[in-house]
Formats: sequence, structure tokens, C-alpha cells
Amino acid sequence: MDIYSFAPVAIVLDFAYSLVTALATLLAPLTGVLSTAAAIVAITLLVRTLLIPVGRSQVRAEFTRRRLAPKLKELQQRYKKKPELLQQKTMELYQAEKASPLAGCFPTLLQAPVISTVYGLFILQSINGHSNDLLTEDIFGVQLGSSLISFVGGGDAWPGALVYLALLAIIAVVAWLSRRAALRNAPPVSDELPPGMQNLTGILSWMPFITVIFAAIVPLAATLYLAVTTSWTLVERAVLRRRYEKVMAE
Repeated sequence: MDIYSFAPVAIVLDFAYSLVTALATLLAPLTGVLSTAAAIVAITLLVRTLLIPVGRSQVRAEFTRRRLAPKLKELQQRYKKKPELLQQKTMELYQAEKASPLAGCFPTLLQAPVISTVYGLFILQSINGHSNDLLTEDIFGVQLGSSLISFVGGGDAWPGALVYLALLAIIAVVAWLSRRAALRNAPPVSDELPPGMQNLTGILSWMPFITVIFAAIVPLAATLYLAVTTSWTLVERAVLRRRYEKVMAE
């Protein structure tokens, strides 16, 4: 079953289509032929602005985990031979501190419907019964509905590939900087944990690079969204971390 043909989803997608086209029309006097791309950037910035409170809670949870690290280490030492009890005590500690070990996942989960909508807008020939004119829009001659794989597979190359490579380079640099920041701000790992668990932080730090692979598969419009939203995340976290560090130092 095509999920985009499901009535509620089709209605949401049609609304998103109207929003993108209206914004593109509004921005056309300033951005010209790049008006649709500019509309996607504007929508991305709007979504991220609405998610600022979530970003704050995410950074707050990060500092909470660092503060709780000594207590977690003590629990790991005390219950290292009782994994079920250790899990229970760990969750009790988080509940007592009104924190969540999964707080870092919330921004990604909340953006999933948005990226899915952008994806649908630029792969479907028709939306809710009418033709999809967004498929004709492009960035410097590269259609927003094409992916890097389909673009190269279709025999097209330079200079159009530079558009993809530029966006992928931005996402890759952001992923690298995000990984460095994640490792720098990660709580210390207890020596009591098994070697596999001790290496978990390092392994998870490579997760941002999955976005680079994903960005090469999805339509160019979604790649543009990912480039903007990952850059926003990097800057937002840096600003919020600095603020929290100042607060904790006072």
C-alpha cells in the first residue's frame, strides 16, 4: 500500500504542497528561479525555530547525564552482576532527576514527519489527485526531485553533480564537527562496563555520518533540507552548551 495515497496523509501532503508553492511565489521576486529551493530552506528554518524548546531540553539532558555520571558509575559497580536490577535502578535515578536517557532522540523523531513530507513532495507525479508541478523545479539545472544516484545513473554529470557534492560536503563537515562535539561532551565511561559497552559512545558518535548516505539517496529537495537542519543543530547545540556552561559556572 502506498502510504501517500492514504487519505489523511494525502491531505497533509496537499497542504504542504500549497505551502511550498505559496512560499515560492512569495520569495520569487527575491530569489528568482531558486524560489522553490528558498521555500524549502524557509520551511526548514521555521520547523527548527519551533523545535528550539526541544533543543534546550536536549542540551539540558546532556548536562544532566554528565552530572549523574558519578552516580551511574556507583550503580554499575554495585549491581554489575545483576543487570536487570542495574537497569531498574538506573531508570529510577533518571526518574528521580526528571531526566530521560532518550532525550537526544527527540529532535530527530519530531523531524521525521517533515522529512517524509518533503520526500513525498518530490517523488510523486500527482498529489491528492492533481499534478505535481514541483517536480519541474530545479537548482542550477538539477531537478529537486532527482537524487544523486538517479542523476549519475541517468548519464548526467558535471556541472550538475557539483550541486549534490556541495550539499553532501556541508552535511559531512557538520557530521564530523558534531561527532567531535559529542565525544567532547560525553560523560565519562565506567571501567566496570563490558568492553563492548565502553566503546558504545565511540560507535554512536559515527551516527551523524549516516545522514550523508541518506542524503545521497533521497531527492535533492530532501538533501537541501538535511543540509540546513543539520547545520542548524550544530550551531544551536554549540550556543546552548555555552549558555549552560556559564550558568553552571555561576
